Amino acid sequence: MTRIQQVVFELTAPYAGRPYHVSGHALFQAIAADVDDRARRELQVSHGVFTPSEYGSYPDEHSQDGYAGKLGGSLPPVESYADLFVFRDAAQRWLQASRPREAQNTMDVQSHGGRLAVAPESFFGVPAHQRNSKRRVTWYVHAYLHSEREGVLPLDESVLDGIRVGGARNYGFGEISLVDSQVVDLDALSFDGLRGHDQYSIELVTPYVLQSEAPDADTQSVPWWWDTSVTGMGSDAPTRDRRLRRREERLAGESVYDLATIDHGQLVGYAGNDPIQTAKNGVLRIGTHARFGFGELRVRPAGRDRVPEREGVV
Repeated sequence: MTRIQQVVFELTAPYAGRPYHVSGHALFQAIAADVDDRARRELQVSHGVFTPSEYGSYPDEHSQDGYAGKLGGSLPPVESYADLFVFRDAAQRWLQASRPREAQNTMDVQSHGGRLAVAPESFFGVPAHQRNSKRRVTWYVHAYLHSEREGVLPLDESVLDGIRVGGARNYGFGEISLVDSQVVDLDALSFDGLRGHDQYSIELVTPYVLQSEAPDADTQSVPWWWDTSVTGMGSDAPTRDRRLRRREERLAGESVYDLATIDHGQLVGYAGNDPIQTAKNGVLRIGTHARFGFGELRVRPAGRDRVPEREGVV
């Protein structure tokens, strides 16, 4: 049995960090201070993705159908592989198209004595005939925990609640409070949506680390089962590596280590022969610093657009 513990935190104070995710390393460092040595050695933590609490509908591939009321601040049922990724897409495509979706999915930036931070909530004006003059949108962080050893998960609520992430933590920034948690058995999920297709693609949900300055970190190459010749990766680059967009990252703690990564949000073709096992491995992440959230992948049937509104548009 392979289990993950999904968690949702409410952002209760301004966050001094990147406004699209909280790194798994930051979450790990915050959690590790309150667990025993055994759990600290075995614990693996995903990146946390920011999501607003707003009205939305389940994506077409989700096991649940249609309008879902308010999403973002809780965990819906997980019955299939696709259910794991409802809130792992930074575009948050479940948001209602009838509302200002792009604006709702953009965090407000505040200045605190010259230090920039993202706000824990956003405000929107409403039409004059409505009761209130503005509407508040609260922000949450979705992440999940994993351990190869039985007995480590689930972590207790007291360990997860009230931790702080990001910069200026000593000044009260970055506090997040636990609002929901559930344990999911990966082996019990349905992978029927990935069966019976001739070709597949790989979506990089979080950056994949190629090189790291951290001690004992292995240098990685682009996996052989990534086909970077798919449409949109570029056709004029002389090598496979150079067709991929890259990003410089950092592991920040007592020491700071630079990372060279392949940026998240990209699609590559799948040249392997076991998409179901690859999908499971991608949830648990691959490569250097996988325990800190890097190397998360999603397998998709090839030709299925991630943005339904684009299908059929010439």
